[in-house]
Amino acid sequence: FLGGSGQPWAAMALGLGLLLALLAGTQAGKLLVVPVDGSHWLSMREVLDSLQQKGHDVVVVAPEVSLYIKPSKNLVMKMYPVPFTQEEMDEDFQGFTKDLFAGGSFLTRVFRLYQRSKKNSALFLATCTHLLHNKDLLRELEESRFDALLTDPILPCGQILAEHLSLPSVYFLQQMPCALEYDATQCPNPPSYVPRVFTDHTDHMTFLQRVRNVLYDLPNLFLCDAVFQPYAQLASEFLGRAVTVPGLLSQASIWLLKIDFVLHYPKPLMPNMVLVSGVNCASKELSQ
Repeated sequence: FLGGSGQPWAAMALGLGLLLALLAGTQAGKLLVVPVDGSHWLSMREVLDSLQQKGHDVVVVAPEVSLYIKPSKNLVMKMYPVPFTQEEMDEDFQGFTKDLFAGGSFLTRVFRLYQRSKKNSALFLATCTHLLHNKDLLRELEESRFDALLTDPILPCGQILAEHLSLPSVYFLQQMPCALEYDATQCPNPPSYVPRVFTDHTDHMTFLQRVRNVLYDLPNLFLCDAVFQPYAQLASEFLGRAVTVPGLLSQASIWLLKIDFVLHYPKPLMPNMVLVSGVNCASKELSQ
């Protein structure tokens, strides 16, 4: 996946292409993509273009209303309707950006992000619900016989669809809210040297900083419940069995993580976690 071409996204596309070829038993495979809007899509788009140039069939499933996921001549797009307007989505994302970078104490930021997360989650949940309940689109996807599904698991709708279609899934992400990537993969996440979000700690902490690091994990219990529990309920109803979000995410074959140990502090990884930092640097040469 990494290689030394100076084009990390091309190297990663090559790795994904090899995976598709192995799954398909041919030189070219069929990849179903369930993206997440915003910057998540912008970083994924270059990888998809490279995969298509290498002869793979790439099909993107996306809502008709979005920020950046628009119909393209270069990609096969399967669009589906959603119950909100473009104006409503724009207003919601602008509010999230404002809240994310606003100042305040730790508790103030947590409460503000909690409220915003509930509002954003309702919009994304509606998007996912309309995808899973679109019987005509699901029938078309079932008949297409894809080899794998690529998604950003920050929203688990793609994995729900992968479970329904019995497809191996590949995740493309930077990090999960509430550190769900650790829970899903059973990866160690020791508070003794892995700094938590908002703490401003390094990987060398005093005893009191470590205690504070542990305490900062507590609000995640409420945030995760507000954001992800509705997806667990939706998935359970759609798949016809009781599931949890960590249980869904644990089915991923590969986690492509857009991090590294230069800009990020070292931490444990699982064997199916691949670091692909630099994926958005295009053709620029990267230093060691």
